[in-house]
Amino acid sequence: MTLPHPVKLLIWDLDDTFWRGTLSEGAVEALAENLALVRDTAARGLVHTIVSKNDLGPVEAELTRLGIRDLFVFLRVSWQPKGPVIKELLEAMQLRAPNALFLDDNAANRQEAAFYNPGLQTADPADLPTLGPLLRASGKPDPTLSRLQQYQLLERQQAVRQQYGADNLAYLRAAGIQVEFREGAAALLPDLERIEELINRSNQLNFTKVRVEKTALATALDDPSRRWGSVRVRDALGDYGLVGVFSLNQQTNELEQFTFSCRILHLGIEQFTYAWLGFPGLEVAGEVVSELNRTDRPDWITVAAASADTAAPAPPRATPRLRVLLKGGCDLGQLTPFLQAYEVQVEEEFNYANENQIIAHLEHTVLLREGRELPPAALQRLGASLPFLGREAFATKLWQFDYDTLIFSTIMDYTQELYRERATGYEVPFGGYYDLTARDPAAQAARFAQRRYRGMDENFLRQFARDFTCEGQISPARFQENLAWLRAQIPATIPIFFLNGAELELANPAEPTALARHAALNAALAEFVAGAENCVVIDVRPLIQTRADVTNNLRHYQPRHYRALAQQLAAALAAWRGQGQLRHSRWVDAKARLLSYLPPAWR
Repeated sequence: MTLPHPVKLLIWDLDDTFWRGTLSEGAVEALAENLALVRDTAARGLVHTIVSKNDLGPVEAELTRLGIRDLFVFLRVSWQPKGPVIKELLEAMQLRAPNALFLDDNAANRQEAAFYNPGLQTADPADLPTLGPLLRASGKPDPTLSRLQQYQLLERQQAVRQQYGADNLAYLRAAGIQVEFREGAAALLPDLERIEELINRSNQLNFTKVRVEKTALATALDDPSRRWGSVRVRDALGDYGLVGVFSLNQQTNELEQFTFSCRILHLGIEQFTYAWLGFPGLEVAGEVVSELNRTDRPDWITVAAASADTAAPAPPRATPRLRVLLKGGCDLGQLTPFLQAYEVQVEEEFNYANENQIIAHLEHTVLLREGRELPPAALQRLGASLPFLGREAFATKLWQFDYDTLIFSTIMDYTQELYRERATGYEVPFGGYYDLTARDPAAQAARFAQRRYRGMDENFLRQFARDFTCEGQISPARFQENLAWLRAQIPATIPIFFLNGAELELANPAEPTALARHAALNAALAEFVAGAENCVVIDVRPLIQTRADVTNNLRHYQPRHYRALAQQLAAALAAWRGQGQLRHSRWVDAKARLLSYLPPAWR
């Protein structure tokens, strides 16, 4: 058996194809040769996905057990006909059907897939002994799995896009898209192989389709009459790497090379680059999937860095105010007006009432970490199936990095219980100081109904107790591990100011261990910060000394203390900036103090 076209994507059926047996009927037997084939070919740039008639949760659990879940992207696990599913999959992955190979033991499935996707290569798993050596010899060495990582990035991007529905412009403006241009032979020669690959292999966004030979390309980069440049892109979700190349004939002001990777399709990069070059002449060769014009400059894209003397300098920031992201419980909103009395621009990310009218706390470090590390399909399933999370549970501004400082409250790690899904091992935080799975479902459902929570009925609670087990609150050691992870995710130049917890005995029967818990996590936080780079603890304990200093629980303070915390933060921010103090408006502070005395509804 031969492969008429290069294979970029391998689409696996599961039952009696990837493994032996039927998952929905019981245990399955892993096939070592298939596990090895996935690992070997992923290391040569071949991407793997799954189209299977199954339930997603058990499939993810089995793949995780086999230690291979992370090598698959864009899983399509449902009971839908496979032909249309594969058609949608290829569109989502921006791949042509002839560059995909579909493996399925059912001939009818293969025929259906080929009917809906003309040119799709199909094979019976019995052909794998012949196909395996061909697939292992395809592509080129990719030991870091960079190609897989690019598709993981595309998968995350599309998952976030879905949260914006039809409002694509809103997504683009929130994405924080940055373009870096590099020009000249010295800047481009280290990327010669990637540039040659883009020019010769790209079609959908190759506007000139003038192919090159590597040696001639290296010589051409030194031609003083041509302006050669590369285009790199990154956004809040990750780094797309080198995705575009151009060559401008400076004598005729016409583009001779203008090509981009389809991985940046629908971001507006090609139009932005065309505008950045001043709309030079361009004769489009053949079909392309994006239309350029001579007027538009996408305003959701910024230039991250310019390497050419002709590049326009980045405009100065309109305001000297320090940009601060404040993440934690909504009580921290009382900090904002006092912080705004200083030269600080505050962006807030607090808990909110989700679509099920449940207050969703989304700052637990376990939730943040899973939102960054779990496959998008798993995140969508958890958010949609667990009413206390909701569909936007894993959306956060943290990874956009459009702030100078992060002020982060750790209190949900101090408070919430963790529940582990039995089938997958995934964890979700909820509540605090009680085990939801050990309580009477009927009584709990009645309590949630009084609060007008949607979806937390008796049937859901019983199913939740079957699917999840309570692991208790996060351990101090794991809390520190997650803090180190968070520090590693955020650029080292951005300081993190951690708000700790009060240590006060309230004799609250609903939270009998709160004081001991706060003391243990405060100690863990202090120990972590002592050895971490660019981290500071904002200590609330000197302020919160008596029962009169809090309101309804250990986590909510009297309004006057938020002003004192804002002053403490302002002093810490000034010290970080190397200033004696931040500029301060007495009028804004006085107005904030007046508002703090009003009832919350009046504020």
